[in-house]
Amino acid sequence: MAEQAKPVENVKEVAQQAAKQDVTTPPKREYRTYLFLIALVAVVGAFTTLTILVKTTPSFPIDVQITRTLQSINSPIFAALMDLISWPGFSPQTYIFPLIIIGVLYLFGFHWEAVATLFATVFTPIVNVIVKDYIRRPRPTVDLVHVFRILDSYSFPSGHVMFYVGLFGFIWFLVYTLLKRSLRRTIMLVILGSFIALVGMSRIYLGQHWASDVLGAYLLGTLTLLVNIWFYRWGKKRFFVRQPVAPEKPKNITGAEAK
Repeated sequence: MAEQAKPVENVKEVAQQAAKQDVTTPPKREYRTYLFLIALVAVVGAFTTLTILVKTTPSFPIDVQITRTLQSINSPIFAALMDLISWPGFSPQTYIFPLIIIGVLYLFGFHWEAVATLFATVFTPIVNVIVKDYIRRPRPTVDLVHVFRILDSYSFPSGHVMFYVGLFGFIWFLVYTLLKRSLRRTIMLVILGSFIALVGMSRIYLGQHWASDVLGAYLLGTLTLLVNIWFYRWGKKRFFVRQPVAPEKPKNITGAEAK
């Protein structure tokens, strides 16, 4: 009798754990949802506040100080690294790299991922141009800092940073969610994350953006990245869900599944 009781006890334990999981999971989800909403409101509020300040101020004293501090680093290796980090964000690289990524995704069967990447490639720059044309903040000038290359577009928010966060951030998301844990996956995540993290410093060091331009771009780029991820998940559920191998069992008149 004791040997027969063990399976029953195991079943009870499994049932109790499942019931406990059902009870504890919804509060955890609600907690994460609240945290996400709080973070989202904080990002929107920070970007709105910064935009209002930037609209009336060509540059802040701390912007000049940060740029001069970075440019005081006298190292050819560091200068080459900063130039390399910014290189993918200039034309024609901004067209070539996305096309290569989209093509690779499509050839490997990730069709909706390719479509979503195309969306991220187009959507993020459009938002950047709209905000830039509204703020019309001038770029750093040679009388304040060293400018490695003079650009004729507006400064706030940084197009490079938004491009990296919106596109490379989305590719980071795809790599993290679609690939299994491996050395290759880790290397890809580190490379993408490094470019996203260092591009802001690069733009400041090259004298083509103020630190506040970079901060605003990280904030707005995060919002566009969330839109890109939402678009991907929205379409994935509707257009690219694999159909089940066998059809669902037909239901009888009472609504129960036929046996």
